[in-house]
Amino acid sequence: MPATKIVHNSRNVLTAYFEITGGWKQWFLLVSDQHHDSIDCARKYEKEHLDLALERDAYIISAGDTFDMMQGKFDPRKSYHGMRPEYLHEMITQGNEAYFDIITNDAIKFYSPYAGNFLVFGRGNHDTSIETHNGISPISNLVFGLNNQIKGDHRIQAGGYGGWVKLNFASSESRGNRSSMRIKYYHGGGGDAPVTRGMINTARQAVYLPDADVVLNGHNHNSYNTSIARERLNDASRIHFDVVDYIRTPGYNCGYGDGHSGFEAEKMPPKPIGCVWMLLSSNGRTVKREFTASVKGGMV
Repeated sequence: MPATKIVHNSRNVLTAYFEITGGWKQWFLLVSDQHHDSIDCARKYEKEHLDLALERDAYIISAGDTFDMMQGKFDPRKSYHGMRPEYLHEMITQGNEAYFDIITNDAIKFYSPYAGNFLVFGRGNHDTSIETHNGISPISNLVFGLNNQIKGDHRIQAGGYGGWVKLNFASSESRGNRSSMRIKYYHGGGGDAPVTRGMINTARQAVYLPDADVVLNGHNHNSYNTSIARERLNDASRIHFDVVDYIRTPGYNCGYGDGHSGFEAEKMPPKPIGCVWMLLSSNGRTVKREFTASVKGGMV
């Protein structure tokens, strides 16, 4: 059952309100690092997950690096071998200065069928790099374009490098029974972490994110799902335990290829590609969550 109301509390916080009953369930698609314009993006697999999100009426949270955008005129990383052929054709027609517009418009067209399912597009290091060096915001432009295509009141949030999605639940079967779930998304920082896959960050995040129930990370293209239990003392002086789930989504970039050459082949091992599904369900009083990773190896 979809949210009864969605409120954008600030530029990187939103709250979705749900009325729960026995048998209630709601799917969420958790993604990051699409690098959608890269020639190495596994678009077929990305579309497969987005189509399933439509089928499941799932809300989508994206934790940054929707774009790759490394082929700009003044980008030292640029390589036309890394550009999708259709973009090269468009640039021949429109000129090199149209590069960012070509990619953004293509992304708007691709994500348009799923616009009503997206809650937030967070920013990643590729997205913010474009803002810093080119004075444009591809995420803001993408969200603006998608919101113009949505009929009704739903609006996607152009979030930050980190932000919050709060889910509020009110039971229609048990008057006054209310609960909430707080999801912290953060694109991620640091290097590849080839041994730990970034798991050490969960210990750090457990310290400075005491209010989170779910922490969604991206950035290093690894995949994990781990849970940490906490002992708590409530206002009635009763001891109880809760669990924080730490999720890292790998994204859809297959830059390692066959391992012959390129940045990924030189600097890091091959990475999985995919997403994580979160299923919320309720007996009418409490809400439980389950996570399922949908990942596979990169395609050569």
